Amino acid sequence: MTEEVVIINEVTKKYDNIVALDNVSFVTKKGELFGIIGPDGSGKTTLFRILTTLIKPDSGSAFVLNYNVIKDYRKIRSSIGYVPGRFSLYSDLTVEENLKFFATVFGTTIKENYDLIKDIYIFLEPFKKRRARNLSGGMQQKLALCCALIHRPKLLILDEPTTGIDPVSRNDFWDILKNLEKENITILISTPYMNEAKLCDRIILIQKGNILDINTPAGIISNYKETIYSITTSNLYKLNLLLRERESAKSVQLFGNEIHYIDKNKNIKIEELKSYIINSSPENFSDVKIKKISPDIEDCFIALMK
Repeated sequence: MTEEVVIINEVTKKYDNIVALDNVSFVTKKGELFGIIGPDGSGKTTLFRILTTLIKPDSGSAFVLNYNVIKDYRKIRSSIGYVPGRFSLYSDLTVEENLKFFATVFGTTIKENYDLIKDIYIFLEPFKKRRARNLSGGMQQKLALCCALIHRPKLLILDEPTTGIDPVSRNDFWDILKNLEKENITILISTPYMNEAKLCDRIILIQKGNILDINTPAGIISNYKETIYSITTSNLYKLNLLLRERESAKSVQLFGNEIHYIDKNKNIKIEELKSYIINSSPENFSDVKIKKISPDIEDCFIALMK
């Protein structure tokens, strides 16, 4: 039988008149890399603050490792690792001093659990005498992760750990998380980056405190039923305005250097759409290109929001 690590049952949390979490329920399993995916203000940090026993829910119940987040907060704090969204280690201490401090707090040593952090620490070792405040953003997050793992927690909670760091460091970080899965550590991670969702075993899509869907990334994509067209041109801004004025346009979204377009007419032909665009302004859209594409998590998220 699969062991349940986090159980959230109808949890609601409000700040004055703002509903941060609205009747949220889900369960995570042992050894799972579980993602909470949503934009800023969707309730991700509030959810993690409840799970780490920093705040109480207004209603509903939450259990971590079979401990109640209100009654058993001391047991939870000693059993989990937590990396908050902002760097929160001791800036005046060196890399080595921070690690030794957190190991002491949890009654262990760096040596005792070095096998768990060694793949991360090899990035930090050349800078072990450097003060934490002088590390790059990516190195600070690796140090925070080492400190969160130093006592070998059963659950690791990461609140937007890759926000603001460079793409190379982001890739390194996710490689590290995948290796940690092999240690049977349950990982609960939040991110505003939709492209990181596909790296999780299961994900929640959350918006304004409401869960839009819970599934594997592939499961969420498979439930998407619209036909999406990728449209590119050198005059992307003008094309965006043109398509938004089209009566049969169902969705027009800018995605980097392309537009993801959905028409109310599911049987529309690419040639028909291309002719409409070019004929409306030949001087602006002579280089337009259109192709059908498969949806990604962000397409699914936008559809669910609507």
